[in-house]
Amino acid sequence: MQESFWLQRWHANQIGFHARQVNDLLRRHWATLATSSEAPVLVPLCGKSLDIAWLAARGHRVIGVELAEVAVAAFFAEQGVQPVISEEGAFKVYRHGHVELRCGDFFALEAQHLQGCALFYDRAALIALPAEMRERYVSHLCSVLPAGSQGLLVTLDYDQAVMDGPPFSVSDADVQGWSAKMWRSELLESQDALEPRFEARGLACMTERAYRLQLL
Repeated sequence: MQESFWLQRWHANQIGFHARQVNDLLRRHWATLATSSEAPVLVPLCGKSLDIAWLAARGHRVIGVELAEVAVAAFFAEQGVQPVISEEGAFKVYRHGHVELRCGDFFALEAQHLQGCALFYDRAALIALPAEMRERYVSHLCSVLPAGSQGLLVTLDYDQAVMDGPPFSVSDADVQGWSAKMWRSELLESQDALEPRFEARGLACMTERAYRLQLL
């Protein structure tokens, strides 16, 4: 997607993709990945997700990356805290407590920004990208995190001939397709995710899946 698309959505407050609660798959499965509550966690395309605060409350240093500064500023405002803001290369960085949100292009992220980080959580990044951008995203994720890094990936799967994204459909076959060259994957859980807003667009079925990934 073009950067302007997401910036326009945030500035117009057209953020139906923003979940108003912590993801239940994250609650149920995060403990199977994180051996230490203090380990840093990368959250790509994080928006103002409440999942950030949930991870930080468990002691993790959370490093989020988000294109829209309005989303970054809103996260801290809604948490009722005043971040320290600095300019660091390609990013404008907001920090408070355990949370560091980098405002800028995910593809400008470098391994040096993630020293000591070997965990990641993706609930809204892969499904935000059309198919032609996903290979680039996965490759970049693998390039900035060390081999052996573990992550929790949450996807949505539906008939994209009926409804186009975003959020885009990412099938189990898509995830498994990267398993030979990018990561090892384990399906942890599948659940029904059909909501009235998606039924109104013609969908009869939508599946949400959680995977444990290990980068190769």
